[in-house]
Amino acid sequence: MDKTSKQSVFNEKLLGILDKVEYRRISYTEDFEDIARLRRKAFLAADIMPFLGDSAVDAYDFDPQAYVFGVYYDEELVSTVRIHHVTPDHRTSPARKAFPEVLDPLLDAGKTIIDPARLAADPAIVREIPAIPYLTLRIATMATDYFKVDHCLAFVKTTHEAFYTRVFEAYRLLQPQYNWNNYNVDAVLLSVNVPATLPRLYTRFPFFRSQLFEQKMMFAPHEEQEIPPLTIRPTAKYLRAA
Repeated sequence: MDKTSKQSVFNEKLLGILDKVEYRRISYTEDFEDIARLRRKAFLAADIMPFLGDSAVDAYDFDPQAYVFGVYYDEELVSTVRIHHVTPDHRTSPARKAFPEVLDPLLDAGKTIIDPARLAADPAIVREIPAIPYLTLRIATMATDYFKVDHCLAFVKTTHEAFYTRVFEAYRLLQPQYNWNNYNVDAVLLSVNVPATLPRLYTRFPFFRSQLFEQKMMFAPHEEQEIPPLTIRPTAKYLRAA
C-alpha cells in the first residue's frame, strides 16, 4: 500500500471513530470532579502528578477565556483538554506565565494565540484506541478556526515533538527545557502558524474539519446560545460529504 492509500485508510478509520465521540464543555462542579479524576490518573501514569500538588483542578480552569472539555467515547470520558484564548488584552495562560519573554513580543505585536493545556487521556483507553489524542487535539484545531488566531502552542515533552511537527507542522519557539521547573520532564515550547498550516491540515486530515455551528456550540458564550448543549457531536463527516 502506497503512502496516499495509507493516509486515506487512516482518515477513514478516524472518521469512523469520530462517529462514537461526543464533546462536552465542562461547567458544573460534578463534571469537574470527573475531569480531575481523569487528569490525576493520566498525570500519575506519566509521573507528573507529584509535582502538581493535591488538586488536578486549578484557577486557570475558571478563567473567562478558558474552555475545559471532556471527550466521551461510547458515553465514557476518555480524555480532556483545556483551551486558552490568549489575546493582547487577555494574557492568561500557563504558557504565557511560564514564558512571557517569548510570548509577550507576539502579543505586543497584536498576535492572538490558542494555548491548549491540561491535555490528559485515560492510559488504558489510549492503548486500545491510539487515535484518542487526535480527536482530543481536534478541539484545539476548532478553537484556532473559530477565534481566527495567529498561533497555536504546544508545550510538550521532547519525546512528543516529532508528532506535533509531523501532524501540525509545529516549530520551536525556544530550545528544550530539561527537567523543566523541576517537574522531572524534558519539555519544549512549539508553535503552529495557523493561517499557513490550517488549510493543509484540513486537506491531509479531514477529520480535523468542523462546521461553524459545531464551533459555536463549543466556544460561544452560553448567554449567546438559547439552550447551551449538553453534548456536541463532531461534524467532520458532513463536510466530507458536502
